[in-house]
Amino acid sequence: MSPDDLPRVLAAAELFDDAPTDALTRRFFAEPGHHLIVAFDGDDAAGFVSGVEVAHPDKPAEMFLNELGVRDASRGRGIGRALVEALRDLAIERGCAGMWVLTEDGNEAALRTYRAAGAGAPSPQV
Repeated sequence: MSPDDLPRVLAAAELFDDAPTDALTRRFFAEPGHHLIVAFDGDDAAGFVSGVEVAHPDKPAEMFLNELGVRDASRGRGIGRALVEALRDLAIERGCAGMWVLTEDGNEAALRTYRAAGAGAPSPQV
C-alpha cells in the first residue's frame, strides 16, 4: 500500500488495535522501509501485516514483522500465513538478509501462523 491508499487504511480500522489516524498513517507511509500489506475479501479488509526494514552499519537490513492482524470472521482461511509470506517475499525483493518477529510464548495462533509460513523454531528472548 502507499499514501494513495490512505482512505482504504482508515476504512480498515477494525483490523488495528486502535483506529489509524490520517496523521499517523501519512507518517508511516512517509518513512522509507515501512511497509503495509492488506488482504481484501471483496471490498472488505480481511487482514494486514506491517513490516519495518531495520538497518545496521555492519549488517544487511532485516525485515521486522511489526504487526499481523486478521479479522475474526476471516481467521482459519490462511490469510495470516499469506500475509506473512507476502512480507517475506517483499523482504527478499528489498534485499533483506532475513525477517524476524516477536510474540508472546502463549500466543499459539500466532506461532502456528508463523510456522505455517516457514518460520524456524522460536528462540527465547531476554
